[in-house]
Amino acid sequence: MKASEVTLVQTIGERCRTCFTCVRECPAKAIRIEDGQAMVMHERCIGCGNCVQVCSQGAKVAADSLEMAETLLAGDTMVAAAIAPSFAAEFTNFDEKVLGGLLRELGFHILHEVGFGADLVAQRTRELVEDGPLKRWIATSCPAIVTFVQRYHPELCSSLLPLVSPMVASARALRNLHGPDLKLIFIGPCLAKKGEAAFTSGDGRIDCVITFNELDELIRRRKLDPNKVKPADFDAPRANLGAVFPLSRGMVQVAGLSEDLATGSVVTADGRQDFPEALREFSSGDMDAELLDILCCKGCIMGAGMTTDEPLFRRRARISRYAGNRQRIGNKGSWYKYMNQLDDLDLSRSFEPDQLKLREPDDAEIDAILRRLGKITASDELNCRACGYDTCRQHAVAIYKGMAESEMCLPFVIDELRNTVGDLHSSNAELATTQEQLMHSERLASMGQLAAGIAHEVNNPLGVVLLYTHLLQDEFGHESKLGIDLSLIAEQANRCKGIVSGLLDFSRENKTELQRVKIGTFLRECLRGVITPATQNICLKVDDENLSADLDQAQMQQVIINLVNNAQAAMPEGGTTCISVTVPSEDSLVIEVADTGCGIAEEILSRIFEPFFTTKGQGKGTGLGLAVSYGIVKMHRGQINVQSNTDEKSGPTGTIFSIVLPQYVHPEAQENGHD
Repeated sequence: MKASEVTLVQTIGERCRTCFTCVRECPAKAIRIEDGQAMVMHERCIGCGNCVQVCSQGAKVAADSLEMAETLLAGDTMVAAAIAPSFAAEFTNFDEKVLGGLLRELGFHILHEVGFGADLVAQRTRELVEDGPLKRWIATSCPAIVTFVQRYHPELCSSLLPLVSPMVASARALRNLHGPDLKLIFIGPCLAKKGEAAFTSGDGRIDCVITFNELDELIRRRKLDPNKVKPADFDAPRANLGAVFPLSRGMVQVAGLSEDLATGSVVTADGRQDFPEALREFSSGDMDAELLDILCCKGCIMGAGMTTDEPLFRRRARISRYAGNRQRIGNKGSWYKYMNQLDDLDLSRSFEPDQLKLREPDDAEIDAILRRLGKITASDELNCRACGYDTCRQHAVAIYKGMAESEMCLPFVIDELRNTVGDLHSSNAELATTQEQLMHSERLASMGQLAAGIAHEVNNPLGVVLLYTHLLQDEFGHESKLGIDLSLIAEQANRCKGIVSGLLDFSRENKTELQRVKIGTFLRECLRGVITPATQNICLKVDDENLSADLDQAQMQQVIINLVNNAQAAMPEGGTTCISVTVPSEDSLVIEVADTGCGIAEEILSRIFEPFFTTKGQGKGTGLGLAVSYGIVKMHRGQINVQSNTDEKSGPTGTIFSIVLPQYVHPEAQENGHD
C-alpha cells in the first residue's frame, strides 16, 4: 500500500472557511489550498491530527473505522482490545474497571494495556542505547514522527531506533500468548496509529484502530450505561512503568535513562513547533545526543482522538496518579513473569525512506513569486503568518509547489482589494458621467425632433408676416406712427425667425467635413471675428504650434466664438478671457476658454447644455448656443466640460469650459515614440 492511498483526514468542503488555521498548525505543511478550500494532501499527511483539533468549523474529520470495528466484534474470532495507556486521562467519569465492563459488553474477549508493550519497548531501547554508545538514535514510538522522518528527513532513517511501537509490540505479545488468529483492535488517542496499522503485517498486524472518540460513539450506539455495566479487570500482562509512556519524557523514565543536561546524551522534544526544529538540529549535527526522544504532540494525552476538555497538566496528573496506583497495587511477580516469557520476542523493525520528490525552487524563482505578491524588498516581507506559513518565503515556496495560492497572503489581498475599490470608484464615476451624457444626448435628440417640427411649421407664417409688414411700411411710410409700429412688428418677427433658424440648426443632423488644421492658427482665425469690449482683455496661449487636429472649421469656429461671447457676457464690469491649449495625453488635446466673471451657480451648472436654458436677460439669448456647441463637439468625437466658482472665499470667481478633442499624431512621431 502506498502512503497516498491512506486517508487519515478528510475535508468537508462546504464547512471550510479557508481561515488557514490548519495550514498554520500542520507541521508537515500537508494542506493545499485548492479552489478556495483547504484540502489535505494524503501523500504528505503524517496523521498528527492538528488540523482536526484546531478547525473550529469541523471541516477536518478523521477517518472513521467504526464499521470495521463492529464487523470484527460481530465475527466468530476472538477479539482483543489493546488500550493505549493514555486512557486514564480520557475516561474521567469512571474507573478502569467500569471501562473494562463496557469493553466486555461491546464484545471484546481480551482487554490488554498497551502500557505493557511500552515496558517491552523501553527495555529494548535501554539495551540499544547502552550497547551502542557511539550510535545516535531517534525514538520510534510516535508513528507521526516516523512518517515525518521518512518523508522529510530521509537521511535520518538509519538513525530511527529499529524497534516497533508499543502498539505493535503489544500485538506481537498477544499473538504469542493467544495464537496467531487473534483479531486486535487498538483503542487510543492517535490518528497516526491508523496509518501505522495499514503498514503492519504478520504477528504485529493491527486489524483495526479506533480513537477514544470513536469508542465513545460505539458505546452510545450500543446504548450502554456505565452505571449499569458489570465491572471487569484488564487481562494480564498489566503495565508497570509503561503507564507513563504517553507523557512527555515518559519513555526516557520507563527505560531508566536520564535526560542529563550536563552530558546531553538524551534529549526530549514534543509539540508541532519543537519537534521539526529538533530533527533539523539532529540532522545538521548541532545536537550531539545518543537518543532523541521525540513526540509529535505534547504527549499522547493531547492526541486528536481524545474527547476530554481538561487542560494539559490535569491530564498529566491523572496519568501520574494511575501509574502510581499501578506501582502500589500491581502484581510485580506477574509482570516479571511475562517480561521473562517474552524476553526473546522479536520487536525489531526497519525503516525505508518515503521521500516526496518535489523540486525546490531556487532564489530567483522565489523572488519572482514574492514580487507578484508585492514584496519587492526585504522590508515588504512582513512574515505575519496570516497565510499559515511562518515566513513569506515559505509561502512563496508553497505557491511554487502548487500547495498554496497568492490570495492566502492577507497584505496582498488587502492591497488588491484597495486597488479594486479604487478601480471601482473610477469606473463608477466614469459610468455616472457617461450615463449623464447619454441622458443629455437623449434629451437633445428628443428636443431636436420637437424643434424640427415646430421650426418648419412656424417658419412659413413668419415669412408671410414679414412680407406684409414690409408692404405696409412701404405704403404708409417708415416715419409714420403706423410705420413705427410696423417696424416693431418686423423686429419681433425677425427675432422669431432667428429663433426658428437656431431651432433648425439645433435639430439638423449636421455632417462634419473634417480637415486637418493647426490648432494655434485655427484659434487665431476664430478670435479675429470677436469684438472685445474696452474693459476686457483676451489672451491666447498655445505652447506647441505644431499641434493639429481634424476639425470642421466652420462648426468648431461657431463653438469657440459662442464660448468667448458667453465669457464676455459674464464680465460686464470687465475682466479677462483666456484661451489655452494643453496636451493631457499623446492622443488628445484640450482647448480651455476661461473667464474671470461672476461664475455659474452650482444648482444650475448641470442644466447649461439643455436647449432653451439661459441665464441671460429677456431678449438677449435663445438658450440654444451651448446646446448646439455640445452637439458639434460630440460630432467631433470629443467632450465638453465645465468648471465654475461663484464664491470669492473659495478662490477667484469665473468659469472654465474645456473641449477635449482627438489629437492628430504624425505616423513618424508615433514610430519614434514606440522606439
